[in-house]
Amino acid sequence: QVQLVESGGGLVQAGGSLRLSCAASGRTFSSYAMGWFRQAPGKEREFVAAISWSGGNTYYADSVKGRFTISRDNAKNTVYLQMNSLKPEDTAVYYCAAYPGDYSGSYYYEESYDYWGQGTQVTVSS
Repeated sequence: QVQLVESGGGLVQAGGSLRLSCAASGRTFSSYAMGWFRQAPGKEREFVAAISWSGGNTYYADSVKGRFTISRDNAKNTVYLQMNSLKPEDTAVYYCAAYPGDYSGSYYYEESYDYWGQGTQVTVSS
């Protein structure tokens, strides 16, 4: 069982930065790949970024590549999403999730993830 709690969301102007954190409970955090997803009003939840259990491999949606960076600290049971050059279209509720597998092709699909946080709101004003 893994419990996830996101933090770090807020209101920021376009071009600004935010860093989201996702703190995990449980001693098996390091055995999970972790992902970030987001859901904008009226839209389906979409993949943003993922990181392998070791942190050695990262994956990004094309819409955030070059602007967002996912990282993890297994000693702190925490995964991060550094978001730079934010755009109004990045406005959404951001969720972190834990994936117990290690197949890179599965990272992009929310069905692969067993545990989810409650989400944190990110609002980017123009």
